[in-house]
Amino acid sequence: MLTNQENQLLCRVEADAPMGQLMRRHWTPVCLSEEVAEPDGAPVKARVFGEDLVVFRDTLGRLGVMDEYCPHRRASLVFGRNEDCGLRCLYHGWKMDVQGKVVEMVSEPAASALADKVQHRAFPTQEWGGFVWAYMGPADSRPDFVPPPWAPTADTRVTIAKVVVACNWAQILEGAIDSAHSSSLHSSDMVPARVGGAEATDTAWLRPSTDKAPRIQVERGNYGFRYAALRRPISNATTNDYVRTTVFAAPATALIPPNNRYNVANVNVPQDDTSTCFYFIAWGDADQTPDTDTWRKFLGQQVGADLDASYHPLRNRANHFWQDRAAMKVGNFTGISGFPNQDIAMWVTMGAIADRSHERLGASDQAVVEFRKQMLAAVREFQAGAPAIGTGASRIPAAICAFQAIIPKTTDWRAFQAVPVWGTDHPMLEPSYSTTAQR
Repeated sequence: MLTNQENQLLCRVEADAPMGQLMRRHWTPVCLSEEVAEPDGAPVKARVFGEDLVVFRDTLGRLGVMDEYCPHRRASLVFGRNEDCGLRCLYHGWKMDVQGKVVEMVSEPAASALADKVQHRAFPTQEWGGFVWAYMGPADSRPDFVPPPWAPTADTRVTIAKVVVACNWAQILEGAIDSAHSSSLHSSDMVPARVGGAEATDTAWLRPSTDKAPRIQVERGNYGFRYAALRRPISNATTNDYVRTTVFAAPATALIPPNNRYNVANVNVPQDDTSTCFYFIAWGDADQTPDTDTWRKFLGQQVGADLDASYHPLRNRANHFWQDRAAMKVGNFTGISGFPNQDIAMWVTMGAIADRSHERLGASDQAVVEFRKQMLAAVREFQAGAPAIGTGASRIPAAICAFQAIIPKTTDWRAFQAVPVWGTDHPMLEPSYSTTAQR
């Protein structure tokens, strides 16, 4: 458990909060590319680290990520006109380009030099892996953009479900790296079966174990850590272990054990201290990785059916997350459909910021404890002048990935030669990307 002071240091991200300042030293997803797919299309509201942003794609296809509020009288630019390579405020017609330069002030005299004195707050941007990214930290600390481990190449299929969760980022991240809960909370969707490893069907994920009490072993890295959850397999349990490894890539990404068809990850972007954009990602070969509609339907994360137009869940605490008690009586463990919805129910009911001072942790919580220790140490080192964890020399190595396999007890999982799941005809290409941001 943590003290209240430690909990605040871990969780708070707004304004000058040290954890938020650490996170700002990373490139951060601000919205999905599909939300701003159309040049001169409708601007989109985003919120990151407690800041309200507007995102738009201009006439030439360039991306802008700016302070939502017009520098003139602070009206929202989300309602502005996206036209002729700029975003025009409806109130007085001031127009800003993607770099925040005021290019027109129609309400001012023609001879006015005011436009030359005003610079709207705008952020460097990059588009990759289905996201619009922004760098929101100090200019002198801006790293080159490097593709994340879940989108290593331009032709990797990356399929994303987005949901806004009404709680702090850290309890979501802890849920993502907690392998033990899946054997209970997700037991009706991650089903024990006599298979040679984790397999994906159209309706469930099969796993070759009934063991609900995994043994946890952690291997620490300067990028974060990876850990193994060792379970008894259904077959040959005396000689083999079923190993599922999860990777925590600081500050807020988890690489989840894959199945036989595709890899899995999640990215957690704090909107503010008490809400988070949770992105659940399938990635890999296009022939094996589900398309967007299939993925969102499988997860129960479809806009209109499960989410409102702003990606907020229609299931919530007030309606008991649409829990079906009749289904529970005939065998469904939670009565909540879609395993991310099962997670969300747990995260939200812990409170907007979970009070970790009242917890009672056990052996299966070893990865959660490691996360807290590492991130608290990292943020204190950052406060003392060290680089942010996960940047520069501490960036996650390209060779690190999550895996699952049945392996002999005599084999150390740390030495197991793991590679991402790809189609048999799909070579792992060298990353082909530009390290130069749009500005």
